Amino acid sequence: MGSPLDIAIAGGGPAGLAAALYLHRAGHRVTIFERFEAPSPVGSGLILQPTGLTVLADLGLLDAILALGSRIERLHGADAASGSTVLDVRYNARPGGRFGLAVHRAALFGVLYRAVSDADIGIETGVELETLEIGQRARLVGDNGRSIGPFDLIVDASGSRSKLRRHAATPAEPRPLAYGAFWASLGWRGEGFDEHALTQRYDRAAVMIGVLPIGRSSPGGEKMAAFFWSLKPADAEIVQARGLEAWKERVLSLWPECASYLAQIDNFDQLTLARYGHHTLKLPIGPRLAVIGDAAHSTSPQLGQGANMALLDAAALNHALKTSSHLEDALAFYASSRRWHVRTFQALSLMFTPFYQSDSVFLPFMRDRLVAIAARMPPMPQLLGSMVAGTMVDPFRMIGLTEQDWTRFGVGASAAAIDDA
Repeated sequence: MGSPLDIAIAGGGPAGLAAALYLHRAGHRVTIFERFEAPSPVGSGLILQPTGLTVLADLGLLDAILALGSRIERLHGADAASGSTVLDVRYNARPGGRFGLAVHRAALFGVLYRAVSDADIGIETGVELETLEIGQRARLVGDNGRSIGPFDLIVDASGSRSKLRRHAATPAEPRPLAYGAFWASLGWRGEGFDEHALTQRYDRAAVMIGVLPIGRSSPGGEKMAAFFWSLKPADAEIVQARGLEAWKERVLSLWPECASYLAQIDNFDQLTLARYGHHTLKLPIGPRLAVIGDAAHSTSPQLGQGANMALLDAAALNHALKTSSHLEDALAFYASSRRWHVRTFQALSLMFTPFYQSDSVFLPFMRDRLVAIAARMPPMPQLLGSMVAGTMVDPFRMIGLTEQDWTRFGVGASAAAIDDA
């Protein structure tokens, strides 16, 4: 762009914070507007894929997040009744030394938020945004009727419940998915679990239990794990009515090794009920508006791409503004640069989720008998590795990034760095 812009960012999650850092460093005047009284993370754990880690490296934050997370080498799932492996995806199926990094959401938020604070980027809290006013410039409108602005550009990073995306060229709202999950952040208990793997157990597709080592939420903190149990949100009250001990007995009947995690749960208040929805904006832009992150595309966490897609969106928007002469051209370039990567992974997530979270009897039968066998035959391990890494479609070339050389992060060296943090 020829001159700095006045930019408002709606939402102080990973998407909004990363976008703020990029745009501030590019010379724009940036203010973040957050509905909570104090910015804070929401949720338990996630996996930063090579895509998201590349964005954090571009922001100069890779070392900070590596020091907190737990290196993930594979995703492993087994049938709860037979113990037979039905999912085994390894990052090293393709050369290049790729790995995932499982982190507590508080760790990712903390790394980004500290960088934003150090840059003296303005954050206004307690601002509930309702709509936009678009004219020669744009204004935000709060729920109390307060008009904020004007701005040259609004970046909607307000999440899957965004009220601003209706101003996009092709507005869409999330379609609720049948299954959600109970999540809890617990102390890591390593006996019987691989500290470098997401481990899951399945009872057909109706139940999925998972344990994900997520490192530390802050420097010097306790090593933690994200524990989750899939269920229909509509059934949550029924599970709670039956009592905590009945639920624990059900979990232990499927996966006895989880006893050390269940022992840390004293009441249902420790469990967060996550609800998932699916939507994809065909054009995540509007007049003086760019929509990024979950506001632009949301889905189930089955492929572990959500936060990574948000970070890629932030990098893509920054690149589009840097390389375009006019705002309208920049917005169009942002939308086109993310189109195929977003659509591909949204479609893959929608396709694969019913194999692991649904009422189907046939799909998990296929998963356990046919897909599990096919997944071991080349080139399927390589394709699955690329899918989990988020690189089945190249997300970097059109947004001005080059993927890191992950081979310099050896398994032993990376693990030691994390353990010493």
